[in-house]
Amino acid sequence: MEKIASFTIDHVKLEPGIYVSRKDHIGKEVVTTFDLRMTSPNDEPVMNTAEMHTLEHLGATYLRNDPEYKDKIVYFGPMGCRTGCYLLMAGDYESRDIVKLITGMYEFIRDFRGEIPGARALDCGNYLDHNLAMTNYVANRYLENTLYKIDEEHLIYPEKTEDME
Repeated sequence: MEKIASFTIDHVKLEPGIYVSRKDHIGKEVVTTFDLRMTSPNDEPVMNTAEMHTLEHLGATYLRNDPEYKDKIVYFGPMGCRTGCYLLMAGDYESRDIVKLITGMYEFIRDFRGEIPGARALDCGNYLDHNLAMTNYVANRYLENTLYKIDEEHLIYPEKTEDME
């Protein structure tokens, strides 16, 4: 089987940042997938499912209420490896185009207090698995260590690798 594109990124060199993972063409439309990498893969501890779940609820709520981008949001959710999130947007975007949006989202997450949107049995299939305090912490860490000082190196994936097996 052919190796999928996301497995050709050198995860040893990959650092936290905002990256265009792929662009898919659906008819005349483009969907841009972003890799919002919050931790250094295979180097730092991954996030636990509870904070990833809370991050998903808060991030999706913020994005789908953003006055400029709400109609462009296709999907926001955690990576299976728990080192970050994927954001899919309708449109042909580059990483630098969404730095302000992503920074605003993570500030919202960092500062959020109160009842987590959608964290009720009626609304969510695993409503008990949340950790707001840790989500506030990981959002602040991403802001301070990455987003507030983001540069070109952390907006473009490292060189793709040859088969590393």
